[in-house]
Amino acid sequence: MIKALSLILLLFLLIISCGTIYGAAVDERNVRTIASDHAIKAKILKKFVDDEHVGVFDFAVSSYEGHGYLIGEYETKIQRTRAVQIAKNQKGVTGMTTYLIAKNPKVLCNTTKNLELTAEVKAKLIGDKDIWSTNIDVKTIQCISVLWGLVGSKIEIDKAIAHARSVEGITKVKAFLKLKK
Repeated sequence: MIKALSLILLLFLLIISCGTIYGAAVDERNVRTIASDHAIKAKILKKFVDDEHVGVFDFAVSSYEGHGYLIGEYETKIQRTRAVQIAKNQKGVTGMTTYLIAKNPKVLCNTTKNLELTAEVKAKLIGDKDIWSTNIDVKTIQCISVLWGLVGSKIEIDKAIAHARSVEGITKVKAFLKLKK
């Protein structure tokens, strides 16, 4: 029952976050590539839901032009290994970038704080009219802001990193932003 509810929530989030005309209009990719990337993401997340070791809410998954991104925290090495294996082996994935940290109960940055910091970083990105923020994913893990996605210029990369660094409470910024070829 919980897995079914998780899957329904996951699909709902995919639909509302990816299915807008605006999102397609400002994306650096063409519509076919966007659709392929969203399909890759959905299939990986579905496999995470079905897997006994992987917690779907522990990881952020994205695909940009077939290159997969797996960002998050893991409780066990089995969970980490399995999540990477699932993502890398998904049909259509041409490469994989991972940023995975072992969960640490001693870290003062809890889930609520991480969500607040992520929201602050996203707000700064959205507020900057020189950045197509819809192409940048953000996740905060243990007060570390992780940015990934596809942007149009080096200036966008530098500004996105600067915005993340400017948020009070962020201890480190890890960026996997790529220029559109």
